[in-house]
Amino acid sequence: MANATRAAAPRSRKTAPKPGTLAAGVAELGDMTKLGGTVTWMAVRGPWDYWRDAVDQMFLILKQCWIPMAISCTFFGLGAPGLQGGNIYSMFGMPERLGSFFIMASIREFAPWVNAMVVAGVVGSAITADLGARRIRDEIDAMEVLGLDPVRVLALPRIVAVTIITGLLDIVALCFGLLGGFIAAVPLLGANPWAFYESLFANLTTPDIWGSVVKTTLFGLIIGVVCCYKGMYAKGGAIGVGRAVNQAVVIAFALIWIVNVVFTNILLGLNPEIQVFK
Repeated sequence: MANATRAAAPRSRKTAPKPGTLAAGVAELGDMTKLGGTVTWMAVRGPWDYWRDAVDQMFLILKQCWIPMAISCTFFGLGAPGLQGGNIYSMFGMPERLGSFFIMASIREFAPWVNAMVVAGVVGSAITADLGARRIRDEIDAMEVLGLDPVRVLALPRIVAVTIITGLLDIVALCFGLLGGFIAAVPLLGANPWAFYESLFANLTTPDIWGSVVKTTLFGLIIGVVCCYKGMYAKGGAIGVGRAVNQAVVIAFALIWIVNVVFTNILLGLNPEIQVFK
C-alpha cells in the first residue's frame, strides 16, 4: 500500500510546463497578467508612497527617450507616409491633402507605434537588466527575507512611471510625426502650407486624439509589466539576464502589435465617422 502511494505521488504533483512550449508561453502570459492586475490594484488602492520613486523614474525615462523618439517620428513621418504618400497625392495635383492622410498615418498608427518601440527598446531593456541583475545578486531574495514586497518596492514605481510617461510622450510623438509630414508636403512637394493645415484640422477629431493617447498608455503598461516580470524572474546568471532582456523586448513588441490591431478596430467600429475624410 505504501509503495502504491509513493508511486502515485509523482503523478499527482503539479509540474511546470517544459520551457519553449506553447503551454509554458501561456503560463508565462498568465503570470504577467496576474502581475499587471496586482500592480494595478496596488496603484489605485494606496497608500501612494511609491509616487516619489515613480516621479524619479518618469524624469529618467523622459531624459532617455524624448530625443530618439522625436528623431524617429520626424524621419519616419518624412519617409514612408510623407514622401511616399505625398507622391501619390501629387500625381492627382493635391499634395495639400497629405494633411488629412497624416491623421490616419501618424496620429492613429505610426506615432504611437514608434513611441512604444523607443520606450520598449531604451527603457524596457534597462528595467529588465536592472531587475535581472538584482535577482541574480540575490537582492530580491534579501528583500523578501526582510519582509519587503519586491513588487511594491521595485515593480510598482517602474510600471506606473512607464505607463504614464509613455502616454504623455505620445503628444510629443504626434507633433514630431506631423512635422515630418509637413516637411514632406510643403518644402519638398510644394504644397500650400495653409491648405495642408486646413486639410489636417478639417479631418482631426477628438476620438483620434484620445484614442491615440489611451492606446499608447496601454502600450506603456504592457512594456512595464512584461519587462518587470522578465527582470524579476530572470535566472541563469549574466547570460540569463541577457536572455531575459531579449525576451522582454520581443514579447512587448508582439503584445503591442496585437493590442494595436484590436484597439484600432474597436475605435473605428465605435466611431465610424472618423473614417470619412472631408
